[in-house]
Amino acid sequence: MTSSEETKLAILIDGDNVPGKMVKEMMLEIAKYGNATIKRIYGDWTRPNLNSWKNVLLENAITPVQQYSYTTGKNATDSAMIIDAMDILYSKKVDGFFLVSSDSDFTRLATRLREAGMKVYGLGEKKTPDPFIASCDKFIYIEILQEDSDTDSKTEGASGTKGKAKRKKTFDRITGKVIRLIESTINDTADEDGWAFMGDVGTLLLKKQPNFDPRNFGYPKLTPLIDSIDKFEIEPRASQRGKSNLIYVRNKE
Repeated sequence: MTSSEETKLAILIDGDNVPGKMVKEMMLEIAKYGNATIKRIYGDWTRPNLNSWKNVLLENAITPVQQYSYTTGKNATDSAMIIDAMDILYSKKVDGFFLVSSDSDFTRLATRLREAGMKVYGLGEKKTPDPFIASCDKFIYIEILQEDSDTDSKTEGASGTKGKAKRKKTFDRITGKVIRLIESTINDTADEDGWAFMGDVGTLLLKKQPNFDPRNFGYPKLTPLIDSIDKFEIEPRASQRGKSNLIYVRNKE
């Protein structure tokens, strides 16, 4: 896989299953992983439920794909998106895919793309079923992308600093299960003295649980998340090049 700046990504959006109001945050997040060379959104644009998307498509250079609902109870949008994904795969024009949906119907698609050597990222709401999450290399919740400044500006005028407190309540709790996951991952990557490189820990955490993201718990990065838990030790070490510190972590005895 090439570097993130050179990685070519196909962005396929299920317009029926994600909110259009978050498109700016979604595109900023996707830009961290590569260059979106293909951007398409699928849906029946004659229906009013997609109105929230119509105003932002041109601004973000997203191509709408019209797909009529031919029969009741069948999702033609899913089929169109899956067919396009396979066409893009065989064209060999991209290095990975961003599947933007909260629908478990794309589980097999994500699995098939990964079997073909593609990097597959998922982006959807917290209601997304576990099978789709597990089929991706990494899954990101749309809810954590909302900018703090947007939330604060809507709430501070009426309730002072209460807006921030209200937002923090939506974060996931650091449960015993989360702590055990981190502990076991540190053990799996540690040297003989029990120290593990934080980068290796983060990589293995994602392999074990694709939706693991420090932002789910209110932390911007993995290091401050682990540092907030009293069961771990963190040690910065100077790199051989001397430009920055390398972060190591181990379980406390």
